[in-house]
Amino acid sequence: MNRSADRRSFLRVWVGGAAVLVLGWLQPLRALAGWNKAAFQAGNIEGAIRHAGVADATPSEDIVIKAPEIAENGAQVPIEIRSNIPGTDQILVFSDKNVQPYVGLFQFSNGAEPFISTRIKMGDTSTLRAVARAGGRYYVKTRDVKVTIGGCGT
Repeated sequence: MNRSADRRSFLRVWVGGAAVLVLGWLQPLRALAGWNKAAFQAGNIEGAIRHAGVADATPSEDIVIKAPEIAENGAQVPIEIRSNIPGTDQILVFSDKNVQPYVGLFQFSNGAEPFISTRIKMGDTSTLRAVARAGGRYYVKTRDVKVTIGGCGT
């Protein structure tokens, strides 16, 4: 009877662990289900902005973009974006002259600080756009980045 209890405990732990692993693997798939395919596949900045639903963004000095004035290698351009707009829950990033201008969407919840630090590819000298969503409204800030060697296959 003791072995039977040990077997049941082992199976309970093993099945529970397997369920946690499977659910963990499904999380990225759930995230992909919500991606904006049309915006990411748009071949120009106007289409990307329109499909992302941010065409009416209001210019704002409360968005801070830190990016190099001259990027020597467009394959790895370091950027930092911070929104000082209260209630910011999303930051979208665009690079106007990229083959796919919509670089990414970053979401913030539960009062998380609206700040991102990452590296992006830029195919050519271009305008970098940061769009923040706060209170259901969109705000935008731009910065020009000169690229000496393109990073998107150009």
